[in-house]
Amino acid sequence: MLEGLKVKVGPQFYQYCTAAFERIPALLEEYAAKNVLIVYGTISWEKARPRLSFLEDERYRFTYHQYTGECSYYGADLIGEVVEKDNIDFIIGVGGGKLTDLVGYSAHKFNVNFGVIPTLASNCAPWTPLSVMYKENGESEGKSEHFLRQAAFLITEPELVIDSPVNYFIAGLADTLAKWYESEAILAQDHLKNEPFLQMAGYTAKLCEEAITRDSAKAIQDMKNQRLSDEFVHLSEIVFGVAGLVGGLGDKYARNAAAHAMHDGMSKYIPDCHRYLHGEKVAYGIFFQLALEGKWATIDRLMPFYQELNLPTSLHQMEIYPEDEAVIDQLVEFIDSKEKVHLIPITITKEKLKETIEMLEQYLN
Repeated sequence: MLEGLKVKVGPQFYQYCTAAFERIPALLEEYAAKNVLIVYGTISWEKARPRLSFLEDERYRFTYHQYTGECSYYGADLIGEVVEKDNIDFIIGVGGGKLTDLVGYSAHKFNVNFGVIPTLASNCAPWTPLSVMYKENGESEGKSEHFLRQAAFLITEPELVIDSPVNYFIAGLADTLAKWYESEAILAQDHLKNEPFLQMAGYTAKLCEEAITRDSAKAIQDMKNQRLSDEFVHLSEIVFGVAGLVGGLGDKYARNAAAHAMHDGMSKYIPDCHRYLHGEKVAYGIFFQLALEGKWATIDRLMPFYQELNLPTSLHQMEIYPEDEAVIDQLVEFIDSKEKVHLIPITITKEKLKETIEMLEQYLN
């Protein structure tokens, strides 16, 4: 028996198909919503707005709030002010990962039901009941807010998602690939491998890895050509939906480990990394975790895939290697502080983490 496992599977309702937005009024009725707050971004909102005919439904009073561009505590408090002032009883987030993270955390903090309409496939933020927090200047807070409230719905349409930047989709594929490489060794341990929910998490992570390495090139090309192929639809669905199931089923044993810890540390201590997307930094983090585990052959095997997708492989290649060794020490200290990193079944020390960063840079440059 595994004590303390928390299974938070995902949204109460999910749909990803043509005309899926027509389902939203019935879901608002299910939750007895009357005063609905729409939280939106900029470009994604311009593309999504014409598709959202439910916004003309006179049964609801809609209030609109443009978020700051960051998932921050400040941004959540701004939403809280609107919720109180306009007696909001339901929030809908329309946008990317940071926006859906912000909506989820705000709904949790201010005790309001919420739904999400992702406009791109860049990560599993729309699915997961946790939010990665940033400061308004883009610096990582170095922490995630986990909550028990899950989205009432995740609904979007492939015609909207395919009309988004290709580089965000590629970053999403890399972020999702990490699900397997971060959880594989943890879930293979004898005391965990027979746990039913963890087995499902492992199967789901492997499904993600196999589909991404097999179909990414075609899905990316189809996206560039605006062709709604099975490969594009399935991989985008894997990025923002299926990938979220991995952590939802596996809890801390399958949510993230060294790859995401590296991402968070970079975002906190290396400001120059902000020009890279979340999934691009995680892509480098995958190589870091594999090096930490001594899986150099796996790095070699993944290299052609990384090159095909133009994913970052090292800090030097990203041109963000810190000149000040103290920054590396801060980065190592941060990674070592993360409990989930120490779930990897190897001995991890600050010395080993620092040595791994240097070895990986030498190996790849």
